[in-house]
Amino acid sequence: MTFKASLTVDRDFDIAPLDRRLFGVFVEHLGRGVYGGIYEPGHPTADELGFRNDVAELTRELGATIVRYPGGNFLSGHDWEDGVGPKAQRPRRLDLAWFSTETNQVGTHEFLHWCRQVGIEPMFGVNLGTRGPDEARRYLEYCNHPGGTALSELRRSHGAEAPLGIRFWCLGNEMDGPWQIGQKTADEYGRIAKETAKLMRWADPGIELAACGSSAYDMPSYGTWEDRVLEHCFEFVDYLSLHSYFVKPPADGSTESFLAQIETNARYIEDTVAIADAVAARKRSAKRLMLSFDEWNVWYRARHGEHLRQAGWPEAPRLLEEVYTLEDALLIGGMLTMFMNHADRLKVACMAQLCNVIAPIMTEPGGPAWRQTIFHPFAQAARWARGRVLRPVIASPGHANARHGELPYLCASVVDDAATGRTAVFLLNRHLSDEMDLSVTLRGLGAERGLVSAEQLHGADLNATNTADAPGRVAPQALNGVAIDGEQLRVTLKPASWNVIVTKARRA
Repeated sequence: MTFKASLTVDRDFDIAPLDRRLFGVFVEHLGRGVYGGIYEPGHPTADELGFRNDVAELTRELGATIVRYPGGNFLSGHDWEDGVGPKAQRPRRLDLAWFSTETNQVGTHEFLHWCRQVGIEPMFGVNLGTRGPDEARRYLEYCNHPGGTALSELRRSHGAEAPLGIRFWCLGNEMDGPWQIGQKTADEYGRIAKETAKLMRWADPGIELAACGSSAYDMPSYGTWEDRVLEHCFEFVDYLSLHSYFVKPPADGSTESFLAQIETNARYIEDTVAIADAVAARKRSAKRLMLSFDEWNVWYRARHGEHLRQAGWPEAPRLLEEVYTLEDALLIGGMLTMFMNHADRLKVACMAQLCNVIAPIMTEPGGPAWRQTIFHPFAQAARWARGRVLRPVIASPGHANARHGELPYLCASVVDDAATGRTAVFLLNRHLSDEMDLSVTLRGLGAERGLVSAEQLHGADLNATNTADAPGRVAPQALNGVAIDGEQLRVTLKPASWNVIVTKARRA
């Protein structure tokens, strides 16, 4: 069967310019995320420092713009000094976050080499679990001060004459979590975040800083945590972080409920904005704090038992190696439309993580690297979403949801790039059995328009996965039948499908 839906945007009604840092990723010293993931000396594709070029090539194809490093839970017990200087002299440490042995063979300089190799901006974190403001200030000085001080000269003695120029810093990680090394109350963390931000800005006024929000929307501390933390550090930070991992809801485990997490996370963003703006109002401040959604992904299969912890303090064990399905890819696509539609306040987002650990890229030691299903919607959005996000007006039938009421089957976002004349339309049909007869109106964006690209992600088996033996089982295919008539597009979308249509207008 087929049902009708429509999407309308207007050139004069936009949400905000899209910050390209929405297409970020996360690399943590966790499992095979670094060792055996992006870094594997002796691999046939390894570069002179041991980084896998096949993984680097896939990272470039993914289109990631910024990368959060080195954690995550790892961050709260990490001493940055362990990861600088001659590799042969670096200490081996017990990593209490993941019950593993950390060799410190990849540290600050090696990771920045990799960032330069793949063309991605670094986003570094400072440890506010076991350490504090002065250690953070010292790390910043080591990285960014030109020279003439003990710490900047130490960096130069390690082979980096010029400052490393790291502009974006995270003030700790998930500090309200009982699993966190150095867990803090909201007031304890708010105070330390403020003092850390003060020192870091005094050392380098040009940096951007993100404070920790609550670890999740459903944490008991959510809301109160954000309010109390920002009461202390509102004037000193630029962003508040959000984290969210998507699961199959235990109530029914249905695909419909699974995909409804798009709306749940939209409400999470909007509620957090409301809290930040309430703090601003209380402080009589015109400042509007932005958000950094710096951990997000599907994660519920590889989450417990041996997936989380293995005995004997192993090096780079196989942890959190989620295998993704087509169903997961649909949710990722829908989440990306929602992120783009909140571009006025959401400026940064990092898919957690990049390689092997809840990741779009998988590898085998000495063997291949391949794209998981979730790689594809991310890569498409990162490639085509440039310019202004236009405000979508959607008319679509829907279905009832216990938490959110009536949910439309259509999720959509539209991004228009005046510099190139390209308009990208991102579409998710959440109906599981019916095709969608969709009309799209691109009002004011140019009547003479040609098709640049049209792709769909669709399949009969929502549990289909990509593996080392079948790496292309789930991949974008041509979306045929896109009709263009002036500012009108018409297309039929398959049930349970993710779709990307890019057109180009000839503007006067």
